[in-house]
Amino acid sequence: MAKNINVAIIGVGDVASALVQGCENYKQNPDKIIGILPEITQYSINEINFALGIDVNAKKVGKDLSEAIFIEPNCNMKLFKPNFLDAPVIKGPILDGLDSNIKDIIPVDENQKPVDIINELKLRNVDVVVILLPTGSHKAVKYYALTALEAGACVINGIPSHVVKDYEIVEKAENLNLSLIGDDVKSQVGATIIHRSLANLFPMRGAILDRTIQLDWGGSSDFCNLLTPMEDGVLRYEEGKRQSKTESVISNLQNKQDIDCQISAVDYIPFLKNQKEAYMRLEGRIFGGAPVRIDITMFVEDGNNSAGVITDCIRVSKIAKDRKVGGVLESACSFFAKHPPEQLDDYIAKKRLLEFLQNERER
Repeated sequence: MAKNINVAIIGVGDVASALVQGCENYKQNPDKIIGILPEITQYSINEINFALGIDVNAKKVGKDLSEAIFIEPNCNMKLFKPNFLDAPVIKGPILDGLDSNIKDIIPVDENQKPVDIINELKLRNVDVVVILLPTGSHKAVKYYALTALEAGACVINGIPSHVVKDYEIVEKAENLNLSLIGDDVKSQVGATIIHRSLANLFPMRGAILDRTIQLDWGGSSDFCNLLTPMEDGVLRYEEGKRQSKTESVISNLQNKQDIDCQISAVDYIPFLKNQKEAYMRLEGRIFGGAPVRIDITMFVEDGNNSAGVITDCIRVSKIAKDRKVGGVLESACSFFAKHPPEQLDDYIAKKRLLEFLQNERER
């Protein structure tokens, strides 16, 4: 059983930057490790090996991943400069990845030709592929998920496109004994997980949640992409992200059909860079029908908020691969993703995940 976990990243953006910086920093400074699950003991961060990056940005293609993560429009904070990783960034097919406003900030060179992705993944002996493409890249996500499985790699889908709910992808993963985690990874301490926790607090304390809103804004390319209209005029945000966030917040509430819930992206503000800000408001009733209202404003470095969760997903994926567990990892999806096949209370999802880590079968 190989101890290294060879990882390929599809979409070398801000989350990839935070992921690579964080892991490489912790390898040099193990006494500073925070932000990952200590219960995952089978693999450490030292065993995560970034082997390959795949992107279409002309300035990133041909660079080593250690350099590409700092190239604009990436704007995640710089915490650590990794050494040379021997992880080249190669060009993949564009498909629908640039069908939004981000085409104006991502340069493409037609002279750079897409390479044979399956061959490159096999050459690098990639164990896990992490998909971090722009939201709305449905065709590209499916292509890369199927390609990764064909090359013998497990798949982590970080965005709200269907992977773990796509029959063709799931069937292929089951047949090949390769795992899937998704869709749309939760942030570590983000607006949605805080909103979800507060929403669940109401019924736990015998109160009623009547209405709630969440507004997000930020300066990364992700926000630029989310606020782009599709061909039918609907924003990319509406096409998947809103549903993913809404389901995550209220899906387990018994009165969810009666709750007036509005979750929306607000604006792309470039000077904020990778800092995401959010406002949440929850209104409900307590004893005697008396009103209660909660208002919260938060800000966080968006890339880092997902990177720790993905680090855990990578390690869980390799554990599943070692055991030849194929298909959807239900417990991991419910705990790590906003839009899993089954929405569970967080404490139940984590309990099942820990049971899986202890070599028990998925339920």
